[in-house]
Amino acid sequence: MTVVNPKSISGINSITTGSGSDNLLTIHTNDGTERVRVDSTGTTKIVTGIVTTLTATTGIVTTFVTNTAKVGGGVTISESGIEASGIGITVANINGSQISGRRNLIINGAMNIAQRGTSSTTDGYGSLDRFRHNHTGTDEAPTFSQADVASGTTPYTLGFRKSLKITNGNQTSGAGAADVIQVQQRIEAQDMATSGWNYTSTSSFITLSFWVKSSVAQNFYGYVRTADGTSQNYPFETGSLTADTWTKIVKTIPGNSNITFDNDTDVGAYVYIIPFQGTDYTGSVSLNAWANFASATRHPDMASTWYTTNDATFEITGVQLEVGPQATAFEHRTFGDELLLCQRYYRAVIGGTYTSFPLIGRKSGTDATGIVADMIIFPPMRVHGADLDGTLVSFGGYRRLSDNATANSTGTNTVKILNTAGSGYNYGSTVRFTFPTDTGSTNQQFAHISTTNRLHFQLQAEL
Repeated sequence: MTVVNPKSISGINSITTGSGSDNLLTIHTNDGTERVRVDSTGTTKIVTGIVTTLTATTGIVTTFVTNTAKVGGGVTISESGIEASGIGITVANINGSQISGRRNLIINGAMNIAQRGTSSTTDGYGSLDRFRHNHTGTDEAPTFSQADVASGTTPYTLGFRKSLKITNGNQTSGAGAADVIQVQQRIEAQDMATSGWNYTSTSSFITLSFWVKSSVAQNFYGYVRTADGTSQNYPFETGSLTADTWTKIVKTIPGNSNITFDNDTDVGAYVYIIPFQGTDYTGSVSLNAWANFASATRHPDMASTWYTTNDATFEITGVQLEVGPQATAFEHRTFGDELLLCQRYYRAVIGGTYTSFPLIGRKSGTDATGIVADMIIFPPMRVHGADLDGTLVSFGGYRRLSDNATANSTGTNTVKILNTAGSGYNYGSTVRFTFPTDTGSTNQQFAHISTTNRLHFQLQAEL
């Protein structure tokens, strides 16, 4: 080791370590404290003190390790992040995507909205908004419900209060090849096409992240599938989960030259998360890679432990799909904002008893059609290519405006969303009610009235 320890040095152009030394050059202050150390690789260590100017031979410091670095008078860089005070910051993008605005392509990922109800055994849409649940081949139907996230858990501390919970039924006949329990969300093609993801480039990414908890320790699968052109499939796994423990799953997904998204309101992508699928749908397939979708090989074979466990549970929350190669913090939206996004696809309207909705109907030319009344609702629901039948739970009745006579109901009342595709009137949705009646003549006007039988209807424009 070569030690330089004088009070002052002048006229020396270089210092060379001695023969047989350990190739270390150190500089000490007068009290013997080492201040600077240079090893044989050129790595320089400032032991203590303030470095006002640090320049490598080429003018670039390739590796700089410090606890805190201060740039100018306003920027401090540390392990905790970057703090800037009193200065402007120029940022080209965040995570390779937009700087602000809505990032999450998943709607209701925090599981807060459940317009249809908080529990369902339906195969299809039945409980939490935008999440379609499927089960086939089961001996006892699973229950899909909105559950509370327990306080003290990591998701709770991150702001999540609700989850989508699947409670398995009793599958007494075991795991069949065609048996399925899964959840999925379908995303409009136009939302994928205009998301900012350069989806045909392998160097452009989307990132899927979510929290998951299972009462049974095992590995689970899921996949992202495109719908347009030749359908592409990207399978992934959760890895072996610890029972009853929340785990965050992050999957960074590159683009692929075979991916196509039409700029329309049909399905563009599916995101599946799967507690169980039988061997009719599974087989030899590469994980974390795009390939043509094949129904018989959606993902690898699954363990049946969870499926054959009576009342086993599986929960997810915080589902986010965003453009960029990193999983950013979940985009929490207000309850009202999330509800409006959900109502593009489903909404229920319930009036009061002994009140009237602002419906003025016209008697059509036939008693079978009867009284026809239209209502405009905002925000508009998803544009579609045909009339969509709704569910009229109850309606009430009509009174004729000219004499207050009650319209006699002679058939089944109906409600539907009218087809507005291509009409240019897509900034509101038209809802049409029909009330078969033999009361009145063509073009007579009737006003809606509720008694104990109030107006209650449901509209659906799901993918």
